Formats: sequence, structure tokens, C-alpha cells
Amino acid sequence: MKRIGYLYPKICDLNTIKTAMLKASLGKRDRKHVKAILDDIDYYALEIQKMLVNKTYVPSPYTIKRIYDGAHKKERVISKPRFYPDQIIHWALMLVLEPIMMRGMYEYTCGSVPGRGTTYGQNLIRKALDDDYKGTKYCLKMDISKFYPSIDQSLLKKMFRRVIKDRNCLWLVDAIIESSESGLPIGNYTSQWFSNFFLQSLDHFIKEKLGVKHYIRYVDDLVILGGNKKELHRIRKEIEKFLESKKLKMKPNWQVFPVSKRFIDFLGLKFYRDKTTLRKANSLRIRRRMAKIAKKKTFNYLDACAIVSYWGWIKRSDSYNFYLKYVRSKVSLARAKGAIRYHAYLRNHPEFRAAC
Repeated sequence: MKRIGYLYPKICDLNTIKTAMLKASLGKRDRKHVKAILDDIDYYALEIQKMLVNKTYVPSPYTIKRIYDGAHKKERVISKPRFYPDQIIHWALMLVLEPIMMRGMYEYTCGSVPGRGTTYGQNLIRKALDDDYKGTKYCLKMDISKFYPSIDQSLLKKMFRRVIKDRNCLWLVDAIIESSESGLPIGNYTSQWFSNFFLQSLDHFIKEKLGVKHYIRYVDDLVILGGNKKELHRIRKEIEKFLESKKLKMKPNWQVFPVSKRFIDFLGLKFYRDKTTLRKANSLRIRRRMAKIAKKKTFNYLDACAIVSYWGWIKRSDSYNFYLKYVRSKVSLARAKGAIRYHAYLRNHPEFRAAC
């Protein structure tokens, strides 16, 4: 692959920085410190440009927060960067690097990639099961242990140097990578892209060297479908060796099982041979939230978002009767969509909000 140069001037361009400010501020524009930056966008864009041109930018210390994510309440340590200048600079960098990273990205890599969220991955699993019965008799499901903290920074830097020759751009990439003592911090916008970039070689190894037909990756969760159980075990061993070469480890809870006897639990849904259903934890969460919203005389913007989001999960599964019983009978999907449209109008027309 030909290495690319002349990237840093694009990152330092004022238009790029202003675009990065607007992108980074989405969902945060009601916060005082974000509003203050946007109210004087020309001044702060120029200040960030000076930091980058003079290479005086030093990543700010992270705000550390612990959350308990998912049905199993898995502990995650979130390293939250400051909005100014860090999040803005992260966005400015990725506005330029995104097209470069997308060039070599495997088409069935999901998560943290525009247009390739959970819906994309769910559709891929369902299509493979429906279209290729013989080639999807067995499932190999596995994930990488402590993926983000385990990413080797020196290996990641070498990978960037294989595709980028602009030394100034590499200086900024290195500064962001080294802002964490080890691995990549969960919380940086750049970490989502850097982690997918780090696993590009794994994707190509599985598809090109191992010749796997049905392979889907969602960040560090891997699902491979095949027609031969022994072959999947062989593939699993090869992947484990490859991960070791990248200083990563596979979790010991990997599974190989027949799809006809067990469902594939992936991306919040349960995939059977002939149907798709909600996870039990997700269905319980939806029932409880709908019952809570139904008790209110009016629901707020967050309630409206929850209703529309849950409808998205339901319509991607065979759960219409569940929808009729626990959602439609309690709340109005049309009202929820109307509330979201109204909130979006107010956000995009602040002069109308002031008049009200």
C-alpha cells in the first residue's frame, strides 16, 4: 500500500477545525462550557490551529469514570477527554484519517463505523443463516480479553507508519496514543477508529488466509459460521495464534456449537435457524420502561427516544406480538416520533425557542 503524505495541513485547516467543533458538540450544546466555545467559534478554532501548527498541544488529563454496562453489569473504566481542546482535535484528526482507514477495512466489520452499527451486524447474521443452510450449520463465537487496554501501543504506531508518511500527522497520532499509560482509553473518539484499524490484519487473515466465508466482527466480538465443526476448531486455534502475535488474548469462554440446537446470542438478539428474538434481559427492560412511561400524563424527550429505540430492536426481531402487548397498548409510537421531531426543530432553530 502506498503511504500517504500531506495530511497535517488538512488537519490544521480552520474549516476542518470548525467542522470538528460542530461534530464534537453534538448532544452537548446545552452544556455551558460547550456553548461558550461555540459562541466564539472563530477565536477558539484559531487557538487550536496555533496549538497544532506550533506543536504545543498536550493531551489533557482524563476524567476517569467507572460504569457497569450490559445485562451482566460488566465493569468498564471510561476515560473522558475534555471537550476543548481534546475532543475537537480528535475529531479534526479523524475527519482527515477516516477515508484512509476505510480503504483497508473489512466490509463486515461493525461497530464505531459509519453505517455499520448493530442493525448492520444483525442483518448480516440473519442473511447468512437464511441464504446458506449448509455453510452455517455450526457457529464459532469468541471475543478478545480486555481488548482496549491490551492494545500494544508500539505495534499500533508501526501500523500507522505503514500507511502514513506525514511526520507531523504521526506526531499527533502518537501524542493521542501515548495519552494513556497503556492500550487505548475507552472514551476517546479516536480509540474507536484506532482499535478497528489495529484489527484490520486479523480480518484479512481470517478472510484471505483461512478462507472463511461467513465472518462478522463487532469491535472485539467475533462470530464465524461454517459447515464443519472440526474446521471451526482449527480456525479458532489459528486465530488464537494470530492474536498472540499481536499481544492479544482470546477469552477462554469461546464456543463452537450447532446452530440447529442453540441460538446465536449476538448484538442484543438471539438468532435461531428460523427466527430472531429479543434477549430476555432486553425484553424485560423494555416492558419495565414502557410500563413506567405509561403512568405519566406526558412523556419527555428521553422517553420518546427510548420508545423509538426499543421499536427499532423489536422490528428487527420476530416480536410483533410482544410489541402489541407491551408497547403499543401502553404508549404511542407516533407521538414519540413527533416529540423527537419537535425537539430537533427547537435545537436547529434556537430563535424559535427564544420566542417561546
